[in-house]
Amino acid sequence: MATIHRLLLRQSPYLVAATRYQQKGGIYQHAHLSRRFFGTKKGHLQLVYKEMAKKEGIHEDEHQLEALKELDRLYQDLEKHTHPPLQNETAQPEESSSLWDMFTLKSEPELPKPISAPKGVYIHGGVGSGKTFCMNLFYSELSGTDKQQVHFHKFMLRDVHQQMHEAKRIEGVVGDVMPRVVQRVLERGRVICFDEFQVTDVADAMLLKRLFTSLIEQGAVIVATSNRPPQDLYLGGVQRDRFLPFIDLLGERLNVLSMWDSDTDYRLIDKKAKGVYFVGKERKKEFEAVFHSLTKDSSVVSTNLSTQGRLVPIPRASLSKGVARFSFEDLCKKALGAADYLVIGQHFHTVFVDNIPTMNRDQINWIRRFILFVDSMYESHVKLVIQAKTEPDGIFTVDLEDESCDEVFAFDRTRSRLEEMRSQQYLKKRWAGAGDMSETKSKMRVEPSLSENVVGS
Repeated sequence: MATIHRLLLRQSPYLVAATRYQQKGGIYQHAHLSRRFFGTKKGHLQLVYKEMAKKEGIHEDEHQLEALKELDRLYQDLEKHTHPPLQNETAQPEESSSLWDMFTLKSEPELPKPISAPKGVYIHGGVGSGKTFCMNLFYSELSGTDKQQVHFHKFMLRDVHQQMHEAKRIEGVVGDVMPRVVQRVLERGRVICFDEFQVTDVADAMLLKRLFTSLIEQGAVIVATSNRPPQDLYLGGVQRDRFLPFIDLLGERLNVLSMWDSDTDYRLIDKKAKGVYFVGKERKKEFEAVFHSLTKDSSVVSTNLSTQGRLVPIPRASLSKGVARFSFEDLCKKALGAADYLVIGQHFHTVFVDNIPTMNRDQINWIRRFILFVDSMYESHVKLVIQAKTEPDGIFTVDLEDESCDEVFAFDRTRSRLEEMRSQQYLKKRWAGAGDMSETKSKMRVEPSLSENVVGS
């Protein structure tokens, strides 16, 4: 059985026998055989959760149960809901051949009526509280294939900005491209589960109201997890007044649930593994030794990846071993973005990074890139080997009560992820890269080709 999400795989013998996971491009798919044991009655998700706690020692948490209660409500609504056929956004009204109709035809076609759909769920809370765990359980138990699960940042990059670019430059769409983008999103699945919902980019902020209004009006059901309540999204951002209607939309179309009362970070419970996080210059030799042990009997070269029409330099890489190495300067002091980090995670199952300094708000651009980098590696289950000046909680030194700085919240998640990525449980996960390349190979060129040489861990 593939080890895709350890928390969901630590189940009772009944669920293990009834469950099969596979992952493609960050999307979890599930064989819905657990209904043989629990059916689809009210409280289904809570029953599955309690069985996991009873048989396999999963920590039963009252705040997670509250979240699952609300997700159970949506689960039941969706099991009874039938999505109508998708409408083609390129369809035009038929031309009338009647002279009378030509004179009486309205100047603009009537807009389609909004499609009724169940109300979604927005869960916010601290890092490690189990938000994503609850959403994963909901997603895996939900029947059918008209669904998708994706990291919010990846969604905005791949499904929105890249689709807008392709519609204009490749498909030659003239004028408004948003209907085409919405259509493509809905084709991936109309139940959309967003992990790590966060808005820091002004371009994203200005798009979201119209994008989500169109999605919801065409029958999309949104489930989201976030480290911030809706009213704190894009706090302190440029032109935030234009973003406020989107916050109102979330409140109208999603039930909002807080998990902030949970003070347990379950990511830190697992025992730490040795040999993946080295603190101080005095441990640089150990870091070097691990790199050499993983790349021995192979050629270590510099190379490039290509994504969205630009090259991403890889200073040192063993192509046959699937291992890459960077300095912090290579990754975060240069103008790299989410697309660059994602393509790295798709091609290398193990990434080494050395000379990570301590930072404060004076190096805010560095820390933003570092947050994006860690998120991208985490999403692809990359094994991250680090040599840093300090432990994760000392990398970004800032007043944690400073709510005006989005990076404070974002780095709290990054710190927690860095801790989790040192754990034996995380290191046993199967690398989630390369398998998604079938969707993107036409858009990226590898120099030299890694697709034939990368070996999964």
